[in-house]
Order: sequence, then C-alpha cells, then structure tokens
Amino acid sequence: MSNLKIAIQKSGRLSDDSIKLFKECGIKFEVGKSKLKSTSRNFPADFLFLRDDDIPGYVEDGVADVGIVGENVLVEYGKDVDTAKALGFSKCRLSLAVPREVDYPGIEYFEGKSIATSYPNLLKKYLDKKGVNAQIHIISGSVEIAPGIGLAEGVCDIVSTGGTLLSNGLKEVEEIFQSEALMISNKGLSDEKRVLLESLLFRINAVQKAQSHKYVLLNAPNAKIDDIIRVMPGMRSPTITPLKQEGWSSIHSVLKESDFWENIETMREAGAEGILVIPIEKMIS
Repeated sequence: MSNLKIAIQKSGRLSDDSIKLFKECGIKFEVGKSKLKSTSRNFPADFLFLRDDDIPGYVEDGVADVGIVGENVLVEYGKDVDTAKALGFSKCRLSLAVPREVDYPGIEYFEGKSIATSYPNLLKKYLDKKGVNAQIHIISGSVEIAPGIGLAEGVCDIVSTGGTLLSNGLKEVEEIFQSEALMISNKGLSDEKRVLLESLLFRINAVQKAQSHKYVLLNAPNAKIDDIIRVMPGMRSPTITPLKQEGWSSIHSVLKESDFWENIETMREAGAEGILVIPIEKMIS
C-alpha cells in the first residue's frame, strides 16, 4: 500500500496546530526546520512541508493527496479540490485596516485609494460587492508597512489578535472574510488512498470530540439523582454506583464542556458534592 501524502505548512501557527493535531492522533513523524519531507513511523503517511499558498496547487495536481490549509488561502487561489473536513483551529479573519489617526467614515473611504494586500482576489470580490473602486497593490509579505512608506492608504491582511496591526500604527475597520484550517484532498484519490483518508479522519474526529467533552464524576443523595441526571444525561445515560454511605450514590457521565458550565449550579443546588471534571484523551462514538 502506498503512503498517503499529506502537505502541511512548513512554519507558522497553522503548521504548529497541524503538527499538534497529528501528534494527538498518535501519528509519529520527525519535524525539523530544515525538513521538507518526513515519513510516519506508525501510520502509512508521508508529510510534505510546504509554503501555505503552494498547498492547494500541490493537492489539485496530485503531488500531495491531502493538505491542511487556511480557508482564506484556498478561496484566494481557487483550486479545484475537495474539502474533507473543517478543522476548527487557526481561526482568523481577513480585514481592511487604516492608520490609527484616520477618522474612518465607512467603506467609501477606500474609493479611489490604494490598498496593499496578499489577497487580491478576495479583496476585489469584496470591493466589487460594496461598489468601491480602489487600486490594489499586491505584496507577498510585510503588508502592514505599506501605509508607513507611502505605498498605500490602507491594507487588507489576516488578523488573529490585532497585535501586529496595533504595533504598526493601524486599526481594523472592515472584516471581509472569516477563515479556519481546512483539510483538503485531491479529487482523484484512489480507493486505497480514500481508505487511508477515512482512517485519518476517524482519528481526528475522536480527538476533537474528546476536546469538547469532559468526564464528570460527582456524589449525590439518592433522593436527588433524578433531578441531577436531568441536566447531565451523558452520551447515552449516566452510570450510577451506590456508595458505602447509605442513601448516597456516585454519578459518572460524559458531558459537553459548555453543557457542564451551564448546569453546574443546578447540580450543586440539587445536592451534588465532590464534583470532579476530567479531560478525555480520545472519544469514539
């Protein structure tokens, strides 16, 4: 069986998040700054470390079978690939920004002005939708410096926390696109490769489901068990075990973390004691 070729960003936050995900899936492979390729020791996969904007093209051409890429990059380059899974990490937004001292009136500010960006297609689509005619300067990196050197009146760039804009004297004024990490795949994958991809997605789903759930244990008086399990039903139903102390039981359940925090006070008011919340490493439905 030939290995599944997986392309990931060679450096940056998306690279770190992707590598972390594969490690959590139990897939072992070597990572290094100078490495361009690595073969897993325990899963039939070869990892290719590439520039993020090259990944959609490599997957479309079949050089890589699968890739992890930002949704912003995929849409910008418009390659013909399948989206295997939205991964939910490396979330960011593509935004317009102007110098902090500008009294920004609205999108009409950019009429007739110049904007520096690495995402000309996404930017043009947004400006056309808003009916704004602006000049787009395409820059491959360090977009934030453009207003400071007189190249453009504004920028369009990826924003996570806004710290980079702030440090360059800019402020975010328009959000034009929301992005997250996607797993993409070649449209012509062989049946053999599709089986490997499904195996990989099975592991990813198990890891990600576990991250959003917690194993909850608590003690409760038997008279209050029905009140408590109404707000902690679990995957199918809770496990209830009698304690040595007469009239008390231990209740075990798996809950979504959000459900736990929404209902914790109700559980306590119903008499729950000794509540333990334990992380889950993997969760198989």
